[in-house]
Amino acid sequence: MAQLPAGIRFIISFSRDQWYRAFIFILTFLLYASFHLSRKPISIVKGELHKYCTAWDEADSRFSSQSSKSGSVAPRQLPDNETDCGWAPFDKNNYQQLLGALDYSFLCAYAVGMYLSGIIGERLPIRYYLTFGMLASGAFTALFGLGYFYNIHSFGFYVVTQVINGLVQTTGWPSVVTCLSNWFGKGRRGLIMGVWNSHTSVGNILGSLIAGYWVSTCWGLSFVVPGAIVAAMGIVCFLFLIEHPKDVRCSSTLLTHSKGSENGTNRLSLQKQILKTEKNRPLDPEMQCLLLSDGKGSIHPNHVVILPGDGGSGTAAISFTGALKIPGVIEFSLCLLFAKLVSYTFLFWLPLYITNVDHLDAKKAGELSTLFDVGGIFGGILAGVISDRLEKRASTCGLMLLLAAPTLYIFSTISKMGLEATIAMLLLSGALVSGPYALITTAVSADLGTHKSLKGNAHALSTVTAIIDGTGSVGAALGPLLAGLLSPSGWSNVFYMLMFADACALLFLIRLIHKELSCPGSATGDQVP
Repeated sequence: MAQLPAGIRFIISFSRDQWYRAFIFILTFLLYASFHLSRKPISIVKGELHKYCTAWDEADSRFSSQSSKSGSVAPRQLPDNETDCGWAPFDKNNYQQLLGALDYSFLCAYAVGMYLSGIIGERLPIRYYLTFGMLASGAFTALFGLGYFYNIHSFGFYVVTQVINGLVQTTGWPSVVTCLSNWFGKGRRGLIMGVWNSHTSVGNILGSLIAGYWVSTCWGLSFVVPGAIVAAMGIVCFLFLIEHPKDVRCSSTLLTHSKGSENGTNRLSLQKQILKTEKNRPLDPEMQCLLLSDGKGSIHPNHVVILPGDGGSGTAAISFTGALKIPGVIEFSLCLLFAKLVSYTFLFWLPLYITNVDHLDAKKAGELSTLFDVGGIFGGILAGVISDRLEKRASTCGLMLLLAAPTLYIFSTISKMGLEATIAMLLLSGALVSGPYALITTAVSADLGTHKSLKGNAHALSTVTAIIDGTGSVGAALGPLLAGLLSPSGWSNVFYMLMFADACALLFLIRLIHKELSCPGSATGDQVP
């Protein structure tokens, strides 16, 4: 009998379950990368919406003086849809405030919608919910670009487009995190989700390159093409996304209970047995450390979040207030608020900063800004590996936030020294800024959504993820807005604001770090959040 080819041997060396998990990993990676791909064009196009007119003005002055000598003046012709300083209404001196308002309108709508999105997502099929969001997001991303082709100069048009796009994009994050957590258990979750979360940086990089390709010639296509990609990925989602391993009879590593727990009635019975058992015996030391600040004393049963079944159809979805009672949700949410403020300020304003400091055009600045996202890929993976090894999520985030503050100050100082210094600091800043942000929005959210205090109820995952990311999105909305208000007075003030936000993020982790260090061997989501 002939030996099987090496490629076939490689394929059959993996089980059916492993192939399905790899497929879901790649699919959800691409789905959310396309969301970020559609968010990046606005930061690339800013340099084109408002152009610095100094060179034009000097040329006009020289031309006018020469023409006056010859006795004739011929006005300089401009395209019908442009002015001397860019695209109206962003061609005025208040352009930074207007561009900041565009960022704020998108991110504020995203933050508000995220709180509702998780609650809705718990009650709808993930595949349908995510498909709708991607199709709608593609449509409104492209609609922004159509303003170029239809010569639209109404500021209200662009604001409304950003608001609606922000709302529909909230369908993405709770859906993909819930789906991925259904397929992957807690073992090496930090590493797996650290690698997976690089979709954020990959999407930003692709968005920068795609938008940068057309920004100087036809910036409308910088939005239309990403919008078409998101919509196409929405169709792929509808055709191929599998929400849960049990849908294709694969083993689930998320739930550790018996197979009977997949049946709604048996699950309810199992939860009642667990509750009865827990009432009759004390909690283990790890749970005591989780629920008490000092690990001493009795445990009140109200600290354990137990959700009743719904009459045989499965476990009831957790309420908003119920999710807030999970230990660690509030602290990590507030930490993410400031961490995301820093990250999204870079996301929306970095290309314009590079244009001003290094005097590059919009296309080259957009390409250079991708180095921040390259650093973010390594930062997210590094944070996941360290947190898995140490089994301390909060401490890992705290360490990277502690290093990020002086790095931001150094960035603001030496980036003015030349292109080489800017490149080095972009990579380092991207790693330290994106590491905690990536860890909290993925592994930490999944840990808390399947927390030990929930007693096996996995219906909290989407709501917890939405609460954490929604709170973070408040900071994401404030960061670009504050940058737009502060940048006219100098970019140094923007960096001072970022350093202050970084310190606030670290402050909210102090209690959790202390709790982790006082309970050796504990891990977020199992023992200490």
